[in-house]
Amino acid sequence: MPSRPSPTAAHTRTGVLLASVGALLAAGALHPAPAVAASAPAASPHATAAVLDLDGAGTPVVHGKDSAYDTASIVKVDILATLLLQAQDAGRRLTAGERGRAEPMIERSDNTAANALWRQIGRAPGLAAANKRLGLTSTTGGPGVTWGLTRTTASDQIRLLRAVFDSGTPAKSGSGGLTTESRTYLRTLMGHVVPEQTWGVSAAGGSGSPPALKNGWLQRNPSGLWDVNSVGQVTAKGHRYLVAVLSNGSASMGDGISLVEKTARRAVA
Repeated sequence: MPSRPSPTAAHTRTGVLLASVGALLAAGALHPAPAVAASAPAASPHATAAVLDLDGAGTPVVHGKDSAYDTASIVKVDILATLLLQAQDAGRRLTAGERGRAEPMIERSDNTAANALWRQIGRAPGLAAANKRLGLTSTTGGPGVTWGLTRTTASDQIRLLRAVFDSGTPAKSGSGGLTTESRTYLRTLMGHVVPEQTWGVSAAGGSGSPPALKNGWLQRNPSGLWDVNSVGQVTAKGHRYLVAVLSNGSASMGDGISLVEKTARRAVA
């Protein structure tokens, strides 16, 4: 289990996450919290986890009700998968400009980059076309520019993670899913997420095994409650696990992170 961050690390994490929240506000992906916090309803947090043991049973296990949640920034994995599929279909690799947006979008959760790539892939219709090829069945792109309000289930996130991390038969350009090169690129970026954003499903991994993940968080208006999500691959007990934890209704971001990490640990255990 990862050690808890030092006060300095926690302060750094808080600063970065607050900056990300500000960027989401500017992008229209979420709304500001109510001016009077006391007016918010009592928190009633919920979480759902889905787990797939890549080195064992081939069937995902869902913990909790597999209902739809807002993605927040975990949709950035789906955005990049869509961009990669579109590039494959055109018989090309990503351009330098596309990589210059994809990399900060995943590694730092940069929202300006996500805005640009969301437009480039064709927003929700483009995402839907890619997800049909990747086997997702319960994900709906956010309206207009609000990619953070895409709705998804934990099971669908396992399908997406499997398209990225499972070493099944590579797809050819113009058919099926992601090629080996595309999967490797996405996995590499998810393995280089900045340290202050490596909370979440990483709590279920063993020490010395760096995770590959993407997290998402947003505060909803008018409730002021938080959606906090985490998806990725971890290694525990000598096995590789794909883990997706989606949550909503937390009174604070810190509460949401604690809920996601507790749920991930229980699901993998």
